[in-house]
Amino acid sequence: MSLVNWYRSRWQRWLHRRIPPATSVRLDQRRIFIIPSRSGAAFGGALALMLLVGINYQNSLAYGLTFFLLAVFVVAILHTYRNLAGLTLQAGGCAPVFAGEQAAFRIRLLAAEHPHQALALGWPPAPAQLLDVPAQGIAECALNLPANRRGWLRPQRLRVESQFPLGLLMAWSWVDLEQAALVYPQPLPGALPFSAGGGAALEDAGARASAQGADDFQGLRSFQPGDAQTRLHWKAFSRGQGLLVKDFVSLAGRERWLDLQALEGDVETRLSLLCYWVLRLSESQQPFGLRLPGREIALDSGVAHRDACLQALALHGLPA
Repeated sequence: MSLVNWYRSRWQRWLHRRIPPATSVRLDQRRIFIIPSRSGAAFGGALALMLLVGINYQNSLAYGLTFFLLAVFVVAILHTYRNLAGLTLQAGGCAPVFAGEQAAFRIRLLAAEHPHQALALGWPPAPAQLLDVPAQGIAECALNLPANRRGWLRPQRLRVESQFPLGLLMAWSWVDLEQAALVYPQPLPGALPFSAGGGAALEDAGARASAQGADDFQGLRSFQPGDAQTRLHWKAFSRGQGLLVKDFVSLAGRERWLDLQALEGDVETRLSLLCYWVLRLSESQQPFGLRLPGREIALDSGVAHRDACLQALALHGLPA
């Protein structure tokens, strides 16, 4: 283990003990760190030069100005710390995304008494997001992280910092809000991977479903809550005939099973292909089942069934 990795490991263990992971963290003196900023370091160097000039020339005005500016610096320490003290950070929700997209983690900030101004939140090295929290108020923000691979995306510790009011000092903290986003495989269009009965591929069904619609058109019916918007008959609506939905009847004798082992290629490509057809069949409200090694999801349809299949694809083969 290199010296850098050893230091990072020790630093993370120390942070874990000092600021334990939690969905809600209130910043206090134990969780806030403060050091001079670059401007503050330059300011301190200027004060040292002014003090040397005052000593050299025995100039009372130089003494007075130096100690006055030093007092301003000390007061700035208290106000910079106070701008973070008492701030509560809470984890919000994060909607599932597909690989290659941006996961938006929602953060809620609460001010107990005084306002908190010019706060910067983010995960370095990405640019931080600036916001203010009014007194006894709430502010929310969404921080984006790239979702490069399927599974659970767990961000590192969130950095919250402030250089308010003078920019001479920087107060910051590292908090772990125990957030996680579920990342689905990236949908990959391709031939329809159905299998039926003992698992034989249905090439004829795949060819038909690759065209416009896999079911037979039956007619029009009145709209019901939960119907897919893609099946709305807008022409009839524009003619004043009301909101009608195109009704299809499923092909008889076809049980649509999406089977991972019936496909060829590497695992990630096959999962992406299955993900595409889970979305495609769910959009057209067609019942289907999903078969993965060690798991089978029965034939069904609807939003809950779609989400269960997508989650199974996202977590397949990954440690719990």
